Amino acid sequence: MTTPGFLCLRLGALMLALAASAAARAQDKPVELRFAHWLPAQHSLAKTGFEPWAKAVEAASGGSIKVTMYPAQQLGKAPDHYDMARDGIADMTWVSPGYQAGRFPLFAASELPFMMANPGGGSAALDAWYRRHAGTEMKDVRLCMAHIHNGTLHSKKPITEPGQIKGMKIRPANGTVAQMVTLLGGTNVQVSAPESRDALEKGVADAITFPWDSLISFGIDKVAKQHIDFKLYAASFVWVMNPGFYDKLSAGQKKVIDAHCNNEWAGKVGVAWGGWEDSGEGKIEKMGGHTITRLSPAQLDAWRQAVAPMTAQWIAGADKAGADGRAVLESLRSELKSRNAAY
Repeated sequence: MTTPGFLCLRLGALMLALAASAAARAQDKPVELRFAHWLPAQHSLAKTGFEPWAKAVEAASGGSIKVTMYPAQQLGKAPDHYDMARDGIADMTWVSPGYQAGRFPLFAASELPFMMANPGGGSAALDAWYRRHAGTEMKDVRLCMAHIHNGTLHSKKPITEPGQIKGMKIRPANGTVAQMVTLLGGTNVQVSAPESRDALEKGVADAITFPWDSLISFGIDKVAKQHIDFKLYAASFVWVMNPGFYDKLSAGQKKVIDAHCNNEWAGKVGVAWGGWEDSGEGKIEKMGGHTITRLSPAQLDAWRQAVAPMTAQWIAGADKAGADGRAVLESLRSELKSRNAAY
């Protein structure tokens, strides 16, 4: 039988432990975590992902970790953000691995067309799956988390069939989508997201693969007025940290970072940002002057059949990189199915 006196002793011990933990955090040497990304400061991911994460880290560390954001390519161009974390130009960066086609061949599996059905479960699945491979493929940085958004095709003239891509100039979201454009007979226009509107306005590109709300954030909706309502692809991202920065943290600060660089946070970011991005379709529909095409089952099947060879291409590339491509891909699909996120 538990006595009141024993309960008081337990409560007192717990309060002392909490006080000691708070005191230890207060004694941690203050550090600044420089977080670089290439999105506009007011972008939806900044509001739903970067800023909530930064506030949570600062609170959990008792203010000893101060996160300073460097948006809009302030510290370097979008394709350079992985190397910026590796080289210590920033302490943490948000990276689109697909901007460096061929450098991260296993990660590219997550961006195969018609792979992921939703960003929440897709992000959690990607994060769980890629933690088994990041130590080999991204060994010179420390993985914080991985997540996705879904995207579709936006253009200056109507597109409904995959055969219409032939001869078009298209800005791909990543290297995997670039392979799709090539497979369908199009020409890739390799520019980063911040440069995409300019490419469309100047006629350098005829169409673009992009998520819905970011189309508005980057002003691309002013140029691309034709849209297809389907989840053609997933764009996948990682948050990575400079290993030297992590190593210099106190034990308590490392625990804080570890508690905010995990699968739970990957899912949170995927749900919050992915939902926001998908909501952009409704905003565009209300604008007027835009046409959103909803494909028939036969048209959707035609797209899926047209891009089907990409799976075999990816498996061959993974095998060449030293992995069992078929097994690796099946493990990703298994993670997606377990989270109801398989297309």
